[in-house]
Amino acid sequence: MKFTTSEENYLKNIYHLQVMHDKKVSASMLSETVNTRAASVTDMLKKLHKKKLLHYEPYKHFHLTETGNRAAIEIIRKHRLWEFFLVNILKFKWDEVHEIAEELEHVSSTELVIRLEQFLGFPSFDPHGDPIPNSKGKMPEQEQLSLEALPLKQAATVSYIRDQRIAMMDILAHYQIKIGSRLKVIRRFDFDESIEIKVDKQPAATISKQVAANIYCTI
Repeated sequence: MKFTTSEENYLKNIYHLQVMHDKKVSASMLSETVNTRAASVTDMLKKLHKKKLLHYEPYKHFHLTETGNRAAIEIIRKHRLWEFFLVNILKFKWDEVHEIAEELEHVSSTELVIRLEQFLGFPSFDPHGDPIPNSKGKMPEQEQLSLEALPLKQAATVSYIRDQRIAMMDILAHYQIKIGSRLKVIRRFDFDESIEIKVDKQPAATISKQVAANIYCTI
């Protein structure tokens, strides 16, 4: 089944929202995510429902059908493979690749994606630490803790960045934090819940609770 670029974007965003909210996605949540007026969102939901990609009833929570879920995962798979290619092969910075991958994810050639994955050596995670689904749609898993939950003085490796907006990437670049960085939580401050960390061999630095909540590590 072929989809328009708009349909693919909706499928991908619904998938992400239902993962975050245990399949309880509403039209208002989706409208805010895609930054589109509610009437246009409703029209698209009806189209996806008609194509049997979405379980949808007006004014109720909705979620993707099995077919819709598979389609969304394939789009996400292409996006993350392209991000890996852009960073590891073309040497883009990890905060430069999201918008480019947004365009490349809509390339429809199945053979291209197969060869891309083979060329890259079947990577399991993209440059931001997001899991890359395999050809059967299965996501690799790894146990991770946010910096908020990391025990004091416990050495850990940065493995995933949850918020990947440019503003967050700027903060990480300032503190020289990236996937693979080794760090420890040295101290937590009760007043504002900020956290003092030590990254690799750099001087200790203090980050906000909001930043810490978006940095995940493996021990």
